[in-house]
Amino acid sequence: MLNTNVLVLNRSYLPIHVTSVRRAFCLIYQGGARAVNARYETFDFHGWLESGFTAEGDVIGTSRGGMPVPRVIVLTHFDRLPKRQVRFSRTNIFTRDRFTCQYCAQRPPRAQLNLDHVIPKAQGGPTTWENIVCCCVPCNRRKGGRTPEQAGVRLRRRPKRPRWSPLVGIAPSGVRYREWKPFLNGFESSLDMLARGWREDGAAKYCKQ
Repeated sequence: MLNTNVLVLNRSYLPIHVTSVRRAFCLIYQGGARAVNARYETFDFHGWLESGFTAEGDVIGTSRGGMPVPRVIVLTHFDRLPKRQVRFSRTNIFTRDRFTCQYCAQRPPRAQLNLDHVIPKAQGGPTTWENIVCCCVPCNRRKGGRTPEQAGVRLRRRPKRPRWSPLVGIAPSGVRYREWKPFLNGFESSLDMLARGWREDGAAKYCKQ
């Protein structure tokens, strides 16, 4: 429960990060963030606990009773915009490919997923968005150091550099919550209007788990 996802907004209510419930509670308790409910009201830690706000969702037990799990928080001091380029990483490749093997189209547990060079490194294949795909362990072993054609397997979709904004859209675990929807809708257009002249900064570091 404490490791599930919370959407983080900057002071302009633009999504900038996804963090854990544990980290979100720490930020709220320390005054670095406020919880946001479905009516867009914000609460500090004690206000959230005492508000009597009930939601369809998860609740954490405390010595003073049940406390709803916030799915959205807004930072009280951070007003910069998120980075516009997606970081090349294992998690973001899994996210781009929807945690689905690009050869057999199965969605095994994450522990059974791997990365595969479509054109093997031994044959000059680069380590880039356009040559790396999410692959299940059995398919990875079956393909080995061969191209899909050489191994007799079919690549389901040509890999590309993702266009979605980093940290937003799909959480690292591939889970999104309905509470996030109002803040994600129209995010890109809002960001384009505000981005000129704003410096990219370390929101992820501020919210680091």
